[in-house]
Amino acid sequence: MAKLPWPPDVARLRELREPDDVVALAPVTPLVRIYRAGGRHPADWNTYRTAGPVATARFDPHPPRDDGVPVPAPGYGVLYAGLALRSALAESFQAARVVDRHTGWPWLTVFRLKRPVRLLDLTGTWPTRAGASQAIATGPRDRARAWARAAFAAYDDVEGVWYRSSMDAGRPAVCLWERARSSMPATPLVNQPLDAPALVLPIARAARQIGYRFV
Repeated sequence: MAKLPWPPDVARLRELREPDDVVALAPVTPLVRIYRAGGRHPADWNTYRTAGPVATARFDPHPPRDDGVPVPAPGYGVLYAGLALRSALAESFQAARVVDRHTGWPWLTVFRLKRPVRLLDLTGTWPTRAGASQAIATGPRDRARAWARAAFAAYDDVEGVWYRSSMDAGRPAVCLWERARSSMPATPLVNQPLDAPALVLPIARAARQIGYRFV
């Protein structure tokens, strides 16, 4: 079984870091995100979620809470995105494995950052050298969040993480931290509700590929 213990202390993480552990996400790379514009916590295409940590989220760096209730934590905002529509759908609707285009008024946005963003590369050798493994992207989420908190504290120049989506065949995905907020563009390339007619065919195709139902 892949190893995912609790992380070492901040000093140890700083000591073992190597130059190749951080990758630059170039502004030419389109990012795909699904967000909910309705429901209890409506968001916009560029909203960083400051409330946390959320039990279903993997790389929230928010301070942990004994009661498990997410609360606003300024400076610890997160924005999760994929590099493809299928990855965004797989991650966003993994709980029920149903692409629900209506509940919570979900929207699809595609955007490019306006500057390079520095991300800790969790697909490389850093997890192993730090005492973990690639289970950081597939193992218990509470432990993965502990690693995110430790990395956030150890590397103040890192603006998020680059990881493999456990729900879409290991395709790349990113979690941008609050530090990356200044990289957000003024406008997105695409911003449409999931029930838009133009999205029916691409969403149906992607849902079929990953075995999700489509409603």
